[in-house]
Amino acid sequence: MAARKSTTRKIRLLKKIKQNRPVPAWIIIRTHRHVRTNPKRRSWRRSDVNIG
Repeated sequence: MAARKSTTRKIRLLKKIKQNRPVPAWIIIRTHRHVRTNPKRRSWRRSDVNIG
């Protein structure tokens, strides 16, 4: 990450990085495959983050 960002902006970007991951395998097993995909999944090229 670039150095010239405020700390609050970096924290918001880190939250978006954490949200952008697949559903863990143990949750798929526990829910008997009812929960398979993450609806909040975001591609870095297709959609914007909009954090300001």
